[in-house]
Amino acid sequence: MKKNNYVQQLRADNPVFIVWKKIPLSMKLLFVFCFCFVGLLCANDSYAQRTMISVKAQNLTVKEVLSQIEAQSDFSFFYNDHHIDVDRRVSVVTEQSNIFTLLNEVFKNTNVKYAVRNKKIILSTQIVDAPAVKQTVQIKGKVTDMFGDPVIGATVMEDGTQNGTITDLDGNFILNTASANVTITVSYVGYMSQTVKAQSGKSLSVILKEDTKTLDEIVVVGFGTQKKVNLTGSVSTVNAEDLLSRPVSNVSQALQGLVPGMNFSYASDGNGGEIGADMKVNIRGAGTIGDGSNASPLILIDGMEGNMNMLNPNDIESISVLKDAAASSIYGSRAPFGVVLITTKKGKAGKVNINYNNSFRWSEAINLPDVADAYTYAMYFNKMQLNDGKTAVQFDDTRLQAIKDYASGAITTTTQPNRNTPTIWDWIGNTDTDWYDVVFGGTAFSQEHSLSVSGGTEKIQYYFSGNYMGQEGMMAIRRDKLQRYSVSSKINAQLYPWLNMNYSMKYMRKDYSKPTAMTDNTLYQNIAKRWPMEPTVDPNGYPMGNTIIRPILYGGDNNSQTDWLYQQFQVVIEPIKDWKIFGEINYKVIDAFTHTDYLKVPQMNVAGEPYSGDTWKTSKVTEGAERTNYFNANVYSEYYRSFADAHHLKAMVGFQAEVNKWRQLQASKLDLISESVPSINAATGESTIDKSKLTHWATAGFFGRLNYDYKERYLLEVNLRYDGTSRFAKDKRWNLFPSFSAGWNVAREAFMEPTSHIINTLKIRGSWGELGNQNTENLYPYIQLMKFVAQDPDSHWLINNSRPNTANAPDLISALLGWETMRSWNIGFDLGMLNNRLTVSFDWFNRKTINMVGPAPELPVTLGANVPKMNNADMQSTGFELDLGWRDRIKDFDYSVHLLLSDDRQKILKYPNTTGKINTWYVGKYNGDIWGFETIGIAKSQEEMDAHLASLPNGGQDALGVKWGAGDIMYRDLNGDGKINQGNNRVTLNDPGDKKVIGNTSPRFRFGLDLNASWKGIDVRLFFQGVAKRDAWLNDNMFWGATGGIWQSACFTSHLDFFREEGDDFWSANKDAYFPRILVDNFAKNQKTQTRYLQNAAYVRLKNLQIGYTIPAQITRKIGVSNLRVFFSGENLFTLTGLPGGFDPETINTGYGAKDGSNSSGKTYPLSRTFSTGFSVNF
Repeated sequence: MKKNNYVQQLRADNPVFIVWKKIPLSMKLLFVFCFCFVGLLCANDSYAQRTMISVKAQNLTVKEVLSQIEAQSDFSFFYNDHHIDVDRRVSVVTEQSNIFTLLNEVFKNTNVKYAVRNKKIILSTQIVDAPAVKQTVQIKGKVTDMFGDPVIGATVMEDGTQNGTITDLDGNFILNTASANVTITVSYVGYMSQTVKAQSGKSLSVILKEDTKTLDEIVVVGFGTQKKVNLTGSVSTVNAEDLLSRPVSNVSQALQGLVPGMNFSYASDGNGGEIGADMKVNIRGAGTIGDGSNASPLILIDGMEGNMNMLNPNDIESISVLKDAAASSIYGSRAPFGVVLITTKKGKAGKVNINYNNSFRWSEAINLPDVADAYTYAMYFNKMQLNDGKTAVQFDDTRLQAIKDYASGAITTTTQPNRNTPTIWDWIGNTDTDWYDVVFGGTAFSQEHSLSVSGGTEKIQYYFSGNYMGQEGMMAIRRDKLQRYSVSSKINAQLYPWLNMNYSMKYMRKDYSKPTAMTDNTLYQNIAKRWPMEPTVDPNGYPMGNTIIRPILYGGDNNSQTDWLYQQFQVVIEPIKDWKIFGEINYKVIDAFTHTDYLKVPQMNVAGEPYSGDTWKTSKVTEGAERTNYFNANVYSEYYRSFADAHHLKAMVGFQAEVNKWRQLQASKLDLISESVPSINAATGESTIDKSKLTHWATAGFFGRLNYDYKERYLLEVNLRYDGTSRFAKDKRWNLFPSFSAGWNVAREAFMEPTSHIINTLKIRGSWGELGNQNTENLYPYIQLMKFVAQDPDSHWLINNSRPNTANAPDLISALLGWETMRSWNIGFDLGMLNNRLTVSFDWFNRKTINMVGPAPELPVTLGANVPKMNNADMQSTGFELDLGWRDRIKDFDYSVHLLLSDDRQKILKYPNTTGKINTWYVGKYNGDIWGFETIGIAKSQEEMDAHLASLPNGGQDALGVKWGAGDIMYRDLNGDGKINQGNNRVTLNDPGDKKVIGNTSPRFRFGLDLNASWKGIDVRLFFQGVAKRDAWLNDNMFWGATGGIWQSACFTSHLDFFREEGDDFWSANKDAYFPRILVDNFAKNQKTQTRYLQNAAYVRLKNLQIGYTIPAQITRKIGVSNLRVFFSGENLFTLTGLPGGFDPETINTGYGAKDGSNSSGKTYPLSRTFSTGFSVNF
């Protein structure tokens, strides 16, 4: 104790400690950092002298000796293999020698020189001067990459001569020439060559851009990497540059059209372009019929399953898409329908790199219907009533005159008191309101900011990033809003030459807020049938109507908050060279919380007083919480061995385990005390537990892979996976899944050498594999579950003045339910020509999903219980993928063209449809088939219709409707039975009546066209995306206008081309109309699914146009900036499609009624046209 007091007193009296104590903490940390940094520099300067290396090389190549040196030390060699003969064989034996002694021995009797700085060693030779050159002028310059780092060992050549030099460790060069008026070309392996005009007396600054196409590209595959040239499976890659060229809100949108066979769509159970919604993705089309299982690809982020849309797109380094069984089989039953491998960025040794980029976006809704003006709208409704024999019409002369007077300005009141109840306003007013403009009009603003810091030493590298995005939605009355925050970090450390440790963390929060009225997509149905004469405000200035405006303004909010936390830890041990052992632990937590308040929405009467309407009469609060805990452990080992520089063998074995737990709780309570405090605690009414679930599942798998190649010419890969899952009974739990693939790199054959200057790559490959699908919707399909409901709200009994708990007998289960099996084969080729300026990749595939979970077999109802689903269906998917690219450089002008084209089609091979009903799956059915009638045309007169009916003597068209006349549809008698019908009983394959397959809704021949060009810092990109063939059957008032009676009909300008036999004071005759006559009640007979109104949903869309400019480096470096680029971008700029106005080809099967198939007209949240600008800067 006394000693401690003495020491403390000594420190207190010491002026050094006194000063140190007064220094701010930030300055202390900076001092410590500088001290360590200086120490590190000193250590690096002495590294070459103190590092001892032992080499035993008997007749080895120089390249192999250099590899031995790099393996025993932190040295890195830089050289141009066109100048350094690294294939020369040497014999060197040294014991504990420094690098200088060793290199002198390796390069003795050669013209190779070396320079050592820190841990970098540059090898160079004296390039022979041209004999005729009289060197009088010095050309100086510096060569750097896009990030401002020096390019060491780049070749600098005077054009047309052999006069040249190479850059030093700082990227500098000096070239002696006979004249100042010369052109020099700078080149380096992995970079695009750069030609510049020399300037005497002025230092040149040359920036080389990475040429990823000519690198010996490394592709991320399952549990490792492979050279692209050695791939035998079907794998597509996307780099960071492709992703970042489009300022969109998430990764799914950025990936659209970039990978052939990777299909994105807006989900049928979603609301189109609603912000915060994830797009649906599949690889090579639908994999199952979706009856008890799903076929989504496995998304892996740095090896762990995750949501790609939770990532900051700026953090992504590359994406690999594994499409066939050979490529994805290493992941087993979790990946039968493809894998998306996302690799995030990591730090690199060298100086600190700081990047900041942003974008500011302005969006407006596109493809909204063009609503007819109020007077035309009213006359349209009157016409459909008169056509159906009605004598009283909806809009009498008084209402019509009021509409005309308001339009002309004769009156200014938006409406008048209700005729029957004068104390309230008449909702049918005088205005001309475009409800689509009211709800989705205006411009929404969004912004995004990203900051990253990376760097490190040879031993430790780091990468840190942060991102914020604030996005406004298209809901103009009261904006829906999305905010996303994300941070990530990655640290890679080499603790010893044989031990590496890597840790990464990713966190993202997504806050989404929207009006409660948006939670039910009935809103989009209501917009479509709102009449334009319905005012937005009453004469007192209060918002009107309890359908659109007032519920959005006053009906409460739906708020959701989701947090993702990913943590990953990896250890890599290399006990001997080329044998590595990997241990990985991945952990993920997802927390989601929702709060929805439903508030009372009164209406305002003529006196300006509130009163209760027919809807929004009660208040309620609902709160829910979910948590997902996911744990994954991987242990695997790989070994690489090369024999005689010809045979290359790589083997891997491993084990993987996953555990996932999920729980959910949701409760509601009625009658808020005060709507200003929308909390469950502030409600006094009935409370209910809406949802309460707890689930978990687990998988385990043993896997192995063997790769062999002979001189990268003949390639072979074998994969095996032995998988187990908790989702099946014990005797069905484990299964073995193999895959095989092979390739022949024809371009490496000796007989191809004469054409090597034309054909650089030509590889033929093929694969076969079998995988299991354990992704059942029911996590426990083999366990009988008893249905228990606490205080059953559907119970009709009261016990002690409360509803009782209820329980039902459990459903039957299938003891035979087991794996779905996916069996596929793939053939393809890769071609590169003209120095790889032209590249072609083609794949053709056949994939069968066997023993799909199908419907329950039909058993007598006397069974008294639901029949369980079984493995009783098969489906086949076939298609192709084409990836075609051309890139070239003409002096300072770079350009490229990239075309992607893919197609897939699914056919049912087996299905238990014993009755042959066509309204479900059946053998031979193609996914998306549309059954309908064949249309002859519209009868232009009663006589023409009578003649048509007379040709059908056995019942005419009576099975479809009555009162046939001029303006009605004439259907063709396909089966020749003298009548038009849908078969005698149910519509079956044996008796479809006069129906046939008239089209198919599946998108065919998806394509993307990417055009890029750059010149002197200016870059331009145009990206087109589309579908070349697709049919669509549209229904409802969005397409037909007059359908569903007065209250369900609508009138857009596209609906005005309807049949009119004779004209009147408003309507002119129109016998050559597109639509049949409009009817208020008897409309259905003319709106049967038929060939005349089958729509062409093919489209091409300019998805993105971007113009950027990179400020010259000689300007930016003066302010300490290594790279600065500004850009302007437009998204969804125009669309060419055969669909009528108001329909978007990407969203027609989303929104209201799409999930159950009752509606396919795209009553949904619209997509947007977005203009953006921003900049990216590197320090």
